[in-house]
Amino acid sequence: MKSRLISRNIKINGRRTSMRLEEATWEAIDEICVFEDVSLHVLCSAIDECRDNSSRTSAVRAFIITYFHKFAAECGGLTSGRAEDMLPGLSMTG
Repeated sequence: MKSRLISRNIKINGRRTSMRLEEATWEAIDEICVFEDVSLHVLCSAIDECRDNSSRTSAVRAFIITYFHKFAAECGGLTSGRAEDMLPGLSMTG
């Protein structure tokens, strides 16, 4: 898993700011942008408008988790268990 923090400049509601997210988080949000055919700036602006008393980065992470959770549920991925693909030691501890 890629956990190194990377800073990127983005525009949220027309104002320039930066966010520090894990490499895997940036990859996930970039994939969502491609799939939804929106720019990173538009997506982050929409997420920012919906956040409720949380930090911007926390709201982005929560959105990504919710997005892929919904996708996995719709595709039946939540019933098949894939965690050991990412955490090989998981099957040995259980």
